[in-house]
Amino acid sequence: QVQLVESGGGLVQAGGSLRLSCAASGRSFSGYAMGWFRQAPGKEREFVVGISWAGSNTNYADSVKGRFTISRDNAKNTVYLQMHSLKPEDTAVYYCAAAAAPAYYVKMRSSEYPYWGQGTQVTVSS
Repeated sequence: QVQLVESGGGLVQAGGSLRLSCAASGRSFSGYAMGWFRQAPGKEREFVVGISWAGSNTNYADSVKGRFTISRDNAKNTVYLQMHSLKPEDTAVYYCAAAAAPAYYVKMRSSEYPYWGQGTQVTVSS
């Protein structure tokens, strides 16, 4: 069992930056691919970015490429999402997720992730 806790959300103006963190506990962080998803009001949860447990492979949604960066520190059991040039359409609850995976594999479907955090709200004002 893996427990995930997100932090770092908040209110920011368009063009601003935020860094989200997701701390994992319960099992060794290594061996788990991680992902960030988001869900805006009235919309389905969507994939934002994923990272392999080795940290070498990433995959970004087109909507965030060039603006968001995912990273992980396996020694700290933490994955980060650095967000720049935020837009109002980035407003959503952001969730991190974990799934056991081969070292270089990135998972993109929410159905592939059995472990989820509680979410953190990101609001971007125009």
